[in-house]
Amino acid sequence: MDHATRPAARGAHRALDVLRAFERIAVALILVAMSVAYAGNIIVREVFPLAAARFAWIEEATLFGLAWLVFLGQGLALERGRQIAMTALFDRLPVKVRWLVGTLINLAGVIFCAYLTKLGIVLAAFVLKSGQLSPTLDVSMAWLYGAVPVGFALLTLRYALELAGINDRYGRPTRGQEH
Repeated sequence: MDHATRPAARGAHRALDVLRAFERIAVALILVAMSVAYAGNIIVREVFPLAAARFAWIEEATLFGLAWLVFLGQGLALERGRQIAMTALFDRLPVKVRWLVGTLINLAGVIFCAYLTKLGIVLAAFVLKSGQLSPTLDVSMAWLYGAVPVGFALLTLRYALELAGINDRYGRPTRGQEH
């Protein structure tokens, strides 16, 4: 690597570290907030049943949180190799074949997730323009649908990082090691 690309690579790695930290913190905060809010909602329903109607928004808010939790977390899961994968056959393949199959999987992942990102943007924009509001939170439903393009954009990034050899979720051969 020449001197001109080293600072750029360091900057990219720093940006990825910031993104990972943001994702981890966001996922953790959403999970904690959902847990506390939902537990509080249950307590209110059991202890103060007459006041329960005033807290109906919590169920909807936790559903919004769950959508964001799932879609924000999927990029982190892929990057760490924590997604569901069938590796029994893959791990037995010769090194060159594993590299080729892994590259094809990552390329398909980039294309598919980029397409779903585009569809998610179109869907979220449509919902935003429709003016649809959530019944109890009284916020645009685009906040719910916005999790889709964000999550799939993060997945697209992770697959692209695999293709570029920047991340290797399984410790498998990367460029230069395929022989």
